[in-house]
Amino acid sequence: MSNDADEVHKNAEQDVIAVDADDNEEGLVNRLDAHTGDGVRHRAFTALLFDEEGRVLLAQRAAGKRLWDTHWDGTVASHPVEGQTQIEATRERLEEELGVSPDQYENLRVTDRFEYKRYYENAGLEWEVCAVLQATLHDTSLDPNPEEVDGLMWVPYERLREHPEYYRQLRLCPWFEIAMRRDEER
Repeated sequence: MSNDADEVHKNAEQDVIAVDADDNEEGLVNRLDAHTGDGVRHRAFTALLFDEEGRVLLAQRAAGKRLWDTHWDGTVASHPVEGQTQIEATRERLEEELGVSPDQYENLRVTDRFEYKRYYENAGLEWEVCAVLQATLHDTSLDPNPEEVDGLMWVPYERLREHPEYYRQLRLCPWFEIAMRRDEER
């Protein structure tokens, strides 16, 4: 069985939280259904971890990902499951994807929320109400999961925000680009 088949199978067994434009829950929807056809608007998050020098940790999505494979993202992005807060979901993904535990960062908080819809080639789409979370990473020890992450890079955040053209070769994920453009926190 190929990686694509494994990914489809895994997603077909998971649900995401369908939401209205104001992020109010409207029930559960199959994750694969939410990301194919016309899609279903659902709850998501993207988290940006910064070091003490103001650099953001970018992660390259693994080549086996069905959507935005090999694109560069903020530190982690995913979907909370039913009954899980954005902060709980972020903590879980940081541990699963990067081996980062809560004692390595402080002040994890939601800084923004926005809705967007973007199609990816002929493979599917994201239609999400996306929360943005930020934290400062004091211990930068990482243990990336190769099934999730193909590469990591620390980037001067203000330089990236002010001059995204300098980083054109990175092929950034759309939700990360939107979060960065809207960021008033830094």
